[in-house]
Amino acid sequence: MLLCRLSLALGLALAPLSGRAAGPAIPQPNVLFILADDYGIGEVGCYGSDNYRTPNLDALAHAGTRYTHAYTISLCGPSRAQILTGRYGFRTGGSNQDAVGRIPPDREKLIPAVLKPAGYVSTMIGKWSQFSRQPSDFGFDDYLRYAGSGAYWNTQNKVRTYVVNGRTRPLRDREYMPDVMHRHLVDFITRHRDRPFYAHYSLSHVHGDILPTPDSAPDSKDHYGDNVRYMDKLIGQLIAELDRLGLRERTLVIFFGDNGSANPRAARATIGGRALAGAKGSMLEGGGRVPMIVSWPGTVPAGRVAADLVDSSDFLPTFAELAGAPLPPNTVIDGRSLAAQFRGVGEGPRSWVFHQLARNWYVREAGWKLNQAGELFDMSDAPFVERPVARGAETPDALAARGRLEAALAQLDPAGGIPDTGDESGRHAKNVESRKKRERVK
Repeated sequence: MLLCRLSLALGLALAPLSGRAAGPAIPQPNVLFILADDYGIGEVGCYGSDNYRTPNLDALAHAGTRYTHAYTISLCGPSRAQILTGRYGFRTGGSNQDAVGRIPPDREKLIPAVLKPAGYVSTMIGKWSQFSRQPSDFGFDDYLRYAGSGAYWNTQNKVRTYVVNGRTRPLRDREYMPDVMHRHLVDFITRHRDRPFYAHYSLSHVHGDILPTPDSAPDSKDHYGDNVRYMDKLIGQLIAELDRLGLRERTLVIFFGDNGSANPRAARATIGGRALAGAKGSMLEGGGRVPMIVSWPGTVPAGRVAADLVDSSDFLPTFAELAGAPLPPNTVIDGRSLAAQFRGVGEGPRSWVFHQLARNWYVREAGWKLNQAGELFDMSDAPFVERPVARGAETPDALAARGRLEAALAQLDPAGGIPDTGDESGRHAKNVESRKKRERVK
């Protein structure tokens, strides 16, 4: 009976959204969504990183709000699918890397298609490899995309060419793909400065291959650090362009990580001398807890550090509300709008976040986590330690947390959604097979 009452209460408080978002209380903002690749909180200066300095990201955080408990899926494909659809993987089928490529545009509506009726023009720049077809098939008006991940120089076979709005172009000698992407974005913003735009800026940095940057010294022994510094420099240049064009106060800028730091670099991504629990691809905190910085001068509170829980499904309904755009009809939207909080007039809209990778999942609230196996974890020392709480040894607080989280999972019912048929790791089948072959050789 208690479980039923808790489930009902959670259902009323956090029932998934459908229908129409509230109209905008202020003029429609431009939206610049910057998505870093394989970049966790332990690599950002303002998050307390021991080994990396990011002055431009730190300045962006100082001018806006830095979120300390923002979560997404711990591999790039499922993470990007959740960001762009506002829906969990068991609803879209995008719960592993290969499955994201089977999401058709006639079944799932992505952010650019949602914003288009409100008058937005959109671009997708950078990594698109997990999705099928072209960004234009999913509603983007403009795009520049490359093959795979970690695109930097034409010495990489996968980046000898790239595609701009259906046309294949060669990446020339000594031409740096992140610079090409930056110029395309600045050109798009300049051409569309007089109408609202949505820019999905999907960075190359800092996914492997880790290669020297144009700024790397010939004798550099830290190419990864060089890549972090170059990414930070480009972000500073981009904000300067918004200032130059007079668009800064009209543009909501969000910096977000698509998942946590990748091994083996996660060991260096320490905060206060401590390594995070887990890394990219894991169900631990270091896999899905990512940096999130939100800046919109005059609207988003400046200098604020927010511990509110954020789920990466929250972006679609947030942007729809700010734009005054209708949400997809007859569709469960799992995200909760952050629009009021961005305006500084509301608290975080959710009490838990959900993470699914392949056939594994968990629901996480501020101090506790419960996974698909019914295992409860004390998260009071997260992101560094996750302490399992044995059944029969729960404190009253732990028992209450278990009840709340069981009710949340009962409401979601991920086991009743589209089943995951890939490897339990969620990774591409070809990569799983390659790993198995290497292990057999050993």
